[in-house]
Amino acid sequence: MNRSNRIRTLKGTVLLIAVVILLRLFYIQVLDETYKTNAANNVLRYMVQYPPRGEVYDRNGEFLVQSKEAYDLMVTPREVHDLDTLLMSRILEIPVEQLREELAKARRYSPYRASVVVKQLPKETKLKLEEHSFPGFYTVYRTVRSYPTKMAGNLLGYVGEVNERIIERNPYYRSGDYIGMSGIEQAYEEVLRGVKGVKIEMVDVHGVPQGSYANGIYDTLASPGVAITCTIDARLQALAEELMQGKVGSVVAIEPETGEILVMASSPTYDPDELVGRERGNNYMKLLNDPRRPLYNRAVMSPYPPGSTFKVLQGLIGLQEGVLVPEQTYPCHGGYPYGRGMKCHAHSSPRDLKGAIQTSCNAYFCYVFRNIIENKKYKNIEEGFDVWGDYVRSFGYGRKLGSDFNGELNGNVPTSAFYDKAYRGRWNGLTIISLSIGQGEMGCTPLQMANMVATIANRGYYRIPHVVKRIHDRDSIDSRFYEKHYTKVDSRHFDPIVEGMYMAVNEGGTGHVAMVPGLDICGKTGTAQNPHGRDNSTFFCFAPRNNPKIAVSVYIENGGFGATVAAPIASLLTEYYLTDTIKRPDLVERIKTMQIAYPYYEKQRGK
Repeated sequence: MNRSNRIRTLKGTVLLIAVVILLRLFYIQVLDETYKTNAANNVLRYMVQYPPRGEVYDRNGEFLVQSKEAYDLMVTPREVHDLDTLLMSRILEIPVEQLREELAKARRYSPYRASVVVKQLPKETKLKLEEHSFPGFYTVYRTVRSYPTKMAGNLLGYVGEVNERIIERNPYYRSGDYIGMSGIEQAYEEVLRGVKGVKIEMVDVHGVPQGSYANGIYDTLASPGVAITCTIDARLQALAEELMQGKVGSVVAIEPETGEILVMASSPTYDPDELVGRERGNNYMKLLNDPRRPLYNRAVMSPYPPGSTFKVLQGLIGLQEGVLVPEQTYPCHGGYPYGRGMKCHAHSSPRDLKGAIQTSCNAYFCYVFRNIIENKKYKNIEEGFDVWGDYVRSFGYGRKLGSDFNGELNGNVPTSAFYDKAYRGRWNGLTIISLSIGQGEMGCTPLQMANMVATIANRGYYRIPHVVKRIHDRDSIDSRFYEKHYTKVDSRHFDPIVEGMYMAVNEGGTGHVAMVPGLDICGKTGTAQNPHGRDNSTFFCFAPRNNPKIAVSVYIENGGFGATVAAPIASLLTEYYLTDTIKRPDLVERIKTMQIAYPYYEKQRGK
């Protein structure tokens, strides 16, 4: 290529580049709106549109949780001019000093970015603000939770403002957003929260709104949260909470065939409306500092010893292992005579399996337990004990059940390794004999106990307990809640256990107080040792005997014998659910007014 050709090529290249640059400038300055929009940002206000959270219904369509209208008052400090703080404080009904402090915090946060001055204002206050000109201030639509039934605080949970840790973990949330903090509100947060929108508003240099930007074509609408139908029966839940007044413990009721939780009551509880509105912070600290821990959901978080209710499981394992037949009898003359012994209350002797369940014989199940773990088909007691533990865990003890409820704890089923370490390898059946009656290191939650009795009602299987029946934008809930989980005990072994539980209630056994003519309630009492006071009272049951519709577990700290308080509560709930009425109003009143002393908690209050 000669010199002249190279010059022409170079000129052409330069000219082409110049044309491209000119065309790009023309596009940016004339055709492309993006840069115009960005340039206008200094007079645009982007306001988040918060969706209402989804409602929560009980299984019969009654509202448990609703959302009601509220507003947050926002301020952009650099836009504030000639503010009449006295007038604004009167409208907001807050001290003027508090208003000034909030404005000072907003300026320290950022003069250019909007921040909250006052949260959750009622609509009436918003309208009063709009009657006056307050440059730099505007309101943002929010919703707050409302609880029409005033119950099930631990079950439903509460909503609170996100903190920095939550924001760092989940980019969806921004400062000032709200999130479910516990219960159903937390477990189903992504369903209930909805999707935020954005409204772009034009403001002048004084911060006064001038209308929607570009007629709202860049706005996005908020999408409301999805409603949820709970498995809870609101009427039954209300009765459970009434009966639990003045007591510490828990009630859980399950529909055996489906695993749907009908009642989850933890006592003491709280009115969930206490954790809504301006007094939320004060009320939360009051509840947090209460030594009886009303924010603590005992139904899924307290690993109680199951006491004598555990005997039915010993019988099932013994039958499956072939070391027990229903007709086999063992003597009881005031207790189990070997080792340190195990006392028992007075009853006729000897007893077979059904009779031992009927009278809750301690000695009988000491014999059964030792026969299981010391079975000669195992090479040593460690192996036999771990086989026993596998049976127990197959009923849902010692592990999380996998429910849709946050906060569920494992409980405890000890292992041979634990005892090898604790006793340096020198232990036998007599060393751990207290496990035979659900004491010692055994720990299980009321939810696990309710699941256990539901498993007996089903003759050997359970479905994972859950609290949500339907999510309104979906065809079904999680498939895992439809699956049957079978225990390691064959279904044929459950009949004598069920017969014994029937006799315990209907034929003069320890649970006779729970009998309701015609309902065929099958149950088992339990009295569990308590290091902090009187024995704990526990009872679980199901009804009717065939085609059961409800399984109930009640656990009362310091309640004494299982028949004293736990059994009457379970019986009343079963009667109400199956018959829609209660024919023992005197028993209802007696249990409702029963106040149990708790020296341990009172001692904690004084510290």
